[in-house]
Amino acid sequence: MKDAIGELRDNVSLPFEKARAMPPSVYKSEDFLAAELEHIFMKDWFCVGRSSSLSEPGDYMTLNLADQPIIVLRDRSGNIRAMSNVCRHRMSTLLEGRGKTSSIVCPYHAWTYNLDGSLRGAPAMKLNVDFCKADYSLPIIRCEEWLGWIFITLNPQANLVLDDLKGVEAHIYDYNMSDYVETFYENHVWDTNWKVLAENFMESYHLPVCHAGTIGGLSKLNEMVCPPGEAAFNYHTILKDDTLRIALAHPNNTILKDERRRMTYLLAIYPSLLITLTPGYFWYLSLHPKGVGQVQIGFGGGMSADYMDDEDAQDNFRQLKVLLDEVNVEDRGCTEKVYRGLCSEKAEPGHLSHLERPNYDFAHYLNSRVGNYG
Repeated sequence: MKDAIGELRDNVSLPFEKARAMPPSVYKSEDFLAAELEHIFMKDWFCVGRSSSLSEPGDYMTLNLADQPIIVLRDRSGNIRAMSNVCRHRMSTLLEGRGKTSSIVCPYHAWTYNLDGSLRGAPAMKLNVDFCKADYSLPIIRCEEWLGWIFITLNPQANLVLDDLKGVEAHIYDYNMSDYVETFYENHVWDTNWKVLAENFMESYHLPVCHAGTIGGLSKLNEMVCPPGEAAFNYHTILKDDTLRIALAHPNNTILKDERRRMTYLLAIYPSLLITLTPGYFWYLSLHPKGVGQVQIGFGGGMSADYMDDEDAQDNFRQLKVLLDEVNVEDRGCTEKVYRGLCSEKAEPGHLSHLERPNYDFAHYLNSRVGNYG
């Protein structure tokens, strides 16, 4: 019996016209998850959120990337940096969650670090003749900003984010995504595999059924465009009507023209940044596996600069957030059912619709990262 990596390799050998969904083993194999952590999450760029959420010196967030505890913060020079969230003394983790701090203090022995990671103070260490504060800075993690997003990587050899995502910029250059401001951020855990949720975002084929109680009636399958993806991302587009005003370009926006004034991009930036970008608002998911059967979700969103000072738009966005929460409830139900179903001994992958082209490209991305290690 082939392992999950071998089954994925066979799966992507078919042309899109004959393509099937990925095999169940890809979602439920512990060995495949280990390969993902080693060859994807430890090597590719991972998005931690928006730079606007760290607006002042001392603002920070923490996360685990491939089991590595990391701090991302804005330092006193105004730069965003990432570093290890592990004390250099007895290796306690340092900060938790999100917040604001003037320094990083270890909760175990109060070793204290500056916002640039250098060690400021270490109580009762003067009698150790080999101890030198300059030797104890927190290890730096590569960190880059791109169009208002913060990316980190554990891989010193990773390409620049800017180079990998030039194709994305070519598609959305006139949306000015770097100026969109995050107004909410939440953490969630769902009982499904991270790839099931990623694929759910990548295709809008499910919208009329899964979201029948919310946005399903507004989703026109014949207006969805699903072109082939590129090496670092895939996307598809949907046209919105004026049911939700801030989904359309602001009247003062003279940059977006014609259909682009009502065009929504659904961007899947590998491995796991999923962005819904409209001319007026955005929301996103950043996913990290939490075992084979759970996914850690960073869920955030906000508005374009055009609408930030529009009082009516603020109320419109609050209504949108209620809608997004309802949509998430529907998506959670659907994706958890998919995971339960694919764990069945009778589960077999079916053929893909032409509206699931992004899922096909995602499978090829996964195979490009783990396919040589089976």
